[in-house]
Amino acid sequence: MFGGHGLYLDDVFVALIADERLYMKADDSSRAAFERAGCEPFAYSRKDRTAVALGYWSAPDEALESPPAMAPWARLSLAAALKAKAAQRAAKPRQRPQRRAAAASALNKRTAKGRA
Repeated sequence: MFGGHGLYLDDVFVALIADERLYMKADDSSRAAFERAGCEPFAYSRKDRTAVALGYWSAPDEALESPPAMAPWARLSLAAALKAKAAQRAAKPRQRPQRRAAAASALNKRTAKGRA
């Protein structure tokens, strides 16, 4: 996807490593903190040369060698990732259990017809 490695906490995508650099998830409320710390946004170019930014910012240099200095940045990244995941869930229409069961039943009937 982006030529790097994704870092997850449980099933939440919180950071990525690309070109030997750590990029952490940011959102509207944390982006300014990353900018003030001199961090840079992660972006890559598509084959058609258009730039794509994914909402990840480089980690502050001083935080890379110090767990206590990294902790607040990791918390910001996790909070942004959790908000993004919650927004994704809210945007997806949920099927009611009855509809799921009906859809599964219809699929099973079509599959059975195909075997006959």
